Amino acid sequence: MDSKRGKYAWTVTVGEKGQIVIPKQARDIFNIKPGDTLIMLADDKKGIAIPPKSSFAELAAKIFADKEQDEK
Repeated sequence: MDSKRGKYAWTVTVGEKGQIVIPKQARDIFNIKPGDTLIMLADDKKGIAIPPKSSFAELAAKIFADKEQDEK
């Protein structure tokens, strides 16, 4: 799915070994190359996210802030 506002959605299939293939269009848009390390974030209520490496620090800060609020 292609969007003019920078929003995208794809489907992937999970293989027998639990592996997924990142769609080519997504790899091209986010400059994902063979050998790159990706970060997978998960929340049992919100789901799974695989953010661009460059946004990890910002996302981690939000995640840990949410955790601190949940503990209060």
